Amino acid sequence: MGILEKISEIEKEIARTQKNKATEYHLGLLKAKLAKYRAQLLEPSKSASSKGEGFDVMKSGDARVALIGFPSVGKSTFLSLMTSTASEAASYEFTTLTCIPGVIEYKGANIQLLDLPGIIEGAAQGRGRGRQVIAVARTADVVVMMLDATKGDVQRSLLEKELESVGIRLNKHKPNIYFKPKKGGGISFNSTVTLTQCSEKLVQLILHEYKIFNAEVLFREDCSPDEFIDVIVGNRVYMPCLYVYNKIDQISMEEVDRLARKPNSVVISCGMKLNLDYLLEMLWEYLALTCIYTKKRGQRPDFTDAIILRKGASVEHVCHRIHRSLASQFKYALVWGTSTKYSPQRVGLTHTMEHEDVIQIVKK
Repeated sequence: MGILEKISEIEKEIARTQKNKATEYHLGLLKAKLAKYRAQLLEPSKSASSKGEGFDVMKSGDARVALIGFPSVGKSTFLSLMTSTASEAASYEFTTLTCIPGVIEYKGANIQLLDLPGIIEGAAQGRGRGRQVIAVARTADVVVMMLDATKGDVQRSLLEKELESVGIRLNKHKPNIYFKPKKGGGISFNSTVTLTQCSEKLVQLILHEYKIFNAEVLFREDCSPDEFIDVIVGNRVYMPCLYVYNKIDQISMEEVDRLARKPNSVVISCGMKLNLDYLLEMLWEYLALTCIYTKKRGQRPDFTDAIILRKGASVEHVCHRIHRSLASQFKYALVWGTSTKYSPQRVGLTHTMEHEDVIQIVKK
């Protein structure tokens, strides 16, 4: 019995098992087994097969956005509209066969946009070069899921399922669970909150399934068995996802309104170029980037060349971006902007910068 058959057997078993107090341990064990088999499936085969053409594109720019979706939903058209790169678009499926990069220039930042080939059902098992597509998506900062507005929510649930099965968690945060395997002493289990979904017995069962008999576990929030399994496996990627519904010119106004009101969703039309500016604004928000401008003593700030950093970056990050030896020679900095109580304010290396702040660095 191959891994795929074992996975489908366990999925069927989970589907037909009723969820109640008596079966929660059984379900927890099945979920642990399922995660284990899926991890085996993603490992490259030991046999030396012929080396295929890789997908991955060199990371460039300030952030990376991956376009994921079924074939013929308008990914290539979107890339051609947003960037100066022309990606071949036609009315048949699988027009794009490899990863095509483009660059969006927005608010002084260069955002790399990757047009990936269409994903089909069963991509996580390797159908339609699905594994390579998903591997590239794991390296992105934000996933833009392109959906056909005429197809409803079927595509969304299928894509979420495919990405979930390879360890990509969309719009979720990392579970606040402390887990540390030890040499001896058995399993030490504690929680700072009341647990409604997990119990000590279930945690022990899941750990035994992974051949872990000595560990320290501390739950700091009420997590499900699935989230605990994610913590044990440890190779999960948590990333923001923007659901983009294309082809809204082909559906009714009521349907457009319904889709637009969903969380993390934007409605657009690449054919009629509708709502693309709002999509860029949302993308900027999800990437959480900040522009910081520099200023020389006695001169006006240089607003043409911004330093692009992640939200929450400190003065030290700015110093490292300008030159790696600058932080060691740093005396103090003057900052103008929303992160200060008054302008200019004299600050140290730990001061947190905000969007469109101006900084002047004074060396020793």
